[in-house]
Amino acid sequence: MRLTQLRQADLNLLVVFSVLAEERSVSRAASRLSLSQPAVSRALQRLREMFQDDLMIRASGGYEPTPKGERLLRELAVILPRLDRMLKGESFDPTEEHATFRIAGTDFGAAAVAPILCRTVLSHAAKVSFQIVGWHDGTFEDLERGRLDLAVNADDGHTPETLLREVIFEDEFVCVVARESPYEGRLTLKEYVKALHVGIGILGGRQTIPEQRLTVAGYQRTCAIEVPYFSTAIRCVPGTRLIATVPRRLVREELHNHAIKIVEAPPEMSGFKYLMAWHPRVNTDAGHVWLRSAVREAGKILLTGGGGDAAEAKPKARSR
Repeated sequence: MRLTQLRQADLNLLVVFSVLAEERSVSRAASRLSLSQPAVSRALQRLREMFQDDLMIRASGGYEPTPKGERLLRELAVILPRLDRMLKGESFDPTEEHATFRIAGTDFGAAAVAPILCRTVLSHAAKVSFQIVGWHDGTFEDLERGRLDLAVNADDGHTPETLLREVIFEDEFVCVVARESPYEGRLTLKEYVKALHVGIGILGGRQTIPEQRLTVAGYQRTCAIEVPYFSTAIRCVPGTRLIATVPRRLVREELHNHAIKIVEAPPEMSGFKYLMAWHPRVNTDAGHVWLRSAVREAGKILLTGGGGDAAEAKPKARSR
């Protein structure tokens, strides 16, 4: 086995390169690594000398990898997690190990899962923390690049095939209207299409599930206003003729609001599934296995309609 080059290499430089490639910025990479910007720049220069290639070059949107840099990144995506697991051991104990998990969620996804994680996990997993970030156009790219650990969103058909996924709970749509609205019981599809709506633009301008369902049925609806959050959509309804189409579980939090009422959505607005999605490279990582177990338990609690018992819902330490 020829290890001459490896003996001369500083493996810490590879970590710097991986983070710099994710952030595309020396300043952001330095902040994330707790290093100075000159130290990151020096590390990049040493890497260039080591690999005899520029690896990363300046572009209008920040640093971009060269072809050789891209090949190196593909190798590091596999090698670094394996080395990390080998060094820290093959089990994850949330009571002993420090870990911060970054989860992206849509408005409803975050509202559904985050409170349960707080009640059922954080009281036991003392050294674990979560960063819940809003859904954005680059969410799937951030999963690919390792900036996120998990994403929680409705199964709208846009999750890339390159990501792994699992259904964590199911829900259905209901319609929120003003208390004085003439609508009662269940809306017909004709009534629904004829009405004015509050649109919820949470997926980067893509068709939402209600639009998808209407398109299949050969219809389209008119949105008088589009907002980024379901909670905002509900608050737009009182005193208007507008209809907000929202998940049933979310609207349960608004039952005390006497300015609105709930009517059933047309049958065409059938149920939908919520997924968690992650990158295959972390599929067997013990920490990520534990994270998925925690989110899976949160989904089970949602399905039972309760707040959950912290002791029963506590995800155990995971090992492979």
